[in-house]
Amino acid sequence: MKYRLLGRTGVWVSEISLGAMTFGGKQHPVYGTLGALGQEEVDRVVGAALDAGINFIDTADVYADGESEELLGRAIGRRRRDVLLATKLIAPVGPGPNDQGLSRLHVMRALEDSLRRLRTDHIDLYQIHNYDHVTPIEETLGALDDAVRQGKVRYIGSSNLAAWQISKALGVSALHNLAKFVANQTHYSLLSRDAERDLVPFAEDAGLSLTVWQPLVGGFLTGKFDRGGATTEPDSRRARNGFDFVPFEEEQGFRVLDVLRAVAARHEVSPARVAIAWLLGRRAVTSVIVGARTPEQLADNIAAGDLTLTAQDLAELDEVSRPPIAYPNWIQEWFAPTRIPDGSLA
Repeated sequence: MKYRLLGRTGVWVSEISLGAMTFGGKQHPVYGTLGALGQEEVDRVVGAALDAGINFIDTADVYADGESEELLGRAIGRRRRDVLLATKLIAPVGPGPNDQGLSRLHVMRALEDSLRRLRTDHIDLYQIHNYDHVTPIEETLGALDDAVRQGKVRYIGSSNLAAWQISKALGVSALHNLAKFVANQTHYSLLSRDAERDLVPFAEDAGLSLTVWQPLVGGFLTGKFDRGGATTEPDSRRARNGFDFVPFEEEQGFRVLDVLRAVAARHEVSPARVAIAWLLGRRAVTSVIVGARTPEQLADNIAAGDLTLTAQDLAELDEVSRPPIAYPNWIQEWFAPTRIPDGSLA
């Protein structure tokens, strides 16, 4: 296992991390289709992850209505010191009007509930799961800073935020001497390269880690699906869901998949391994979160760290997946060479 720095913290996290969205929720209408692993299965997956050198595990209080955190807390047990534990908050966790959001009231309640479910006295990375358009960011950051000063949280981060929203939060933290975000969790894959427009360059400039969720787009990039809906894995998450949580144009998806399969065949590995290896080579990416349902799936995903893609592989994958360059990025690229005397960008 290889390790990369979490932002500018000096903390090392495994480049492959374990996502716990598949833990629990057997009777849940949504999470029951994502994996619904019970305690025995969770114990096996978490144990395999830790034994392989993964030290970064991510969950959220909303996953399976809190059951994911409970199962994970029990699975970690006495190996708590081996884990950098991350969880998230904002989504509804109860019927009341204040059982969601990023108000000071809910942040403090949600934190205590997560600590109890995870059976720990601190969370290593506490992340806001989305942007709260109602609560001022000053209030949220103030509550998170209190949690850090109390020792209940080590670092804070964000998930699913736009670059300008993270920038605003970092500015507020700097102005008021509050704990600041060290990482942003975002969706990024061969089928969704939107992060490259602003989030990737912003992360590089701000010294912020990018951790990636859904690198295989709900299983689509495993290569187990064909045009027309045929699949070699009817029990997969995507087959059981019947819908794509991450939107993408299907025919474009299959064009990417065709190239992904060709590259995988050259290396005699799975398409999933290639898709993850491609992400590990992208700018600013610190860790790729995988949500394996079995130790075997996890082992294949972990092996992506040892796969070296050739220049030909990268060129083919880039060509088939490249999105149009958004404004103002394209015009800034036009003018960039004029700032270098010899016209180069080296």
